[in-house]
Amino acid sequence: MSTTPDRTRTRFPDISSRAYEHPADRGALVALRSLRGFDTVLRKMAGLFSERSLRLHFLSGAVRVGETQFADVHQDVVDAAHILDLKEVPDLYVILDPVPRAMAIGKDKPFIVVSSGLFDLLDAEERRFVVGHEVGHILSGHAVYRTLLLALTNLALRVAWLPLGYFGLRAIVLALEEWHRKSELSADRAGLLTLQNPDAANRTLMKLAGGSRLAEMDVDAFLEQAREYDAAEDARDGLLKLLSLMGRTHPHAVVRLAELDHWARSGEYSRILAGDYPRRGEDADASISQEAKNAAKSYQEAWSRSADPLIKVLRDVAGGAQDASGKIFDSVFNRGRSNG
Repeated sequence: MSTTPDRTRTRFPDISSRAYEHPADRGALVALRSLRGFDTVLRKMAGLFSERSLRLHFLSGAVRVGETQFADVHQDVVDAAHILDLKEVPDLYVILDPVPRAMAIGKDKPFIVVSSGLFDLLDAEERRFVVGHEVGHILSGHAVYRTLLLALTNLALRVAWLPLGYFGLRAIVLALEEWHRKSELSADRAGLLTLQNPDAANRTLMKLAGGSRLAEMDVDAFLEQAREYDAAEDARDGLLKLLSLMGRTHPHAVVRLAELDHWARSGEYSRILAGDYPRRGEDADASISQEAKNAAKSYQEAWSRSADPLIKVLRDVAGGAQDASGKIFDSVFNRGRSNG
């Protein structure tokens, strides 16, 4: 099997995952990786889940792609690893499941699992986007931190009867869930870098929202949905959106498409295609403080673009508005108007 992509696409030798990671995702990862002893703790927690057991589970109950099984999907993985300069091509398993989903699993030797429902839903180009997305997760090391999130979530459920311990863990879990959602935006960018076809990337996300009848969907209308979702009618909708994210590890499909479209148009995508990207050899020199600043800046920029009334109020809080708490109260309960 050739290790060269089946059509001409730009390859990114020694590309660092920092090139495509969302600033909030990247800032968290740089900080976590720099903590003394964190890797040791992480590995012990990850040890609660047997990677060997998971691999045997899929080896016995799924189809491992290769040169003689799902050969075209195997080529997709080879292509993605080649383009993102992943040293080892990960295994990929296809499982019988009508629900479209995919995941990257493992710590020492990560592998990819794709459901038959997702395989049947997508065409060849769209499938490349999904495979590149999962390879991006592997290059970023997300699978390890996802294991931590899973471990803490299970632990929080076990100690739910201890209020102080539960709420403390839930705070950590909520923070990790927010990171996880940003990591999905990072992986979408990796998928686009692998695919190098923005239209196909958009189609993929639209299908994940509305199914296979793509001829009856329109990307401009879908982006308008994203703008409408962002704007909301008042701060009550803003609160409902925040509450709807609790327990979710993935952003909504319209949000993912809007974020990917914004990134593709921002100039960063073009710069990476032109060869202007950070290298893996420079990762050790990454500044924690600078990445934290970049993360804060990304949130500020997202807030400045947002038309959500609640976000506008929170932006006032960040800017030092003294009456912000009253604004939130009045906005949420619609009590800002005088009756006299």
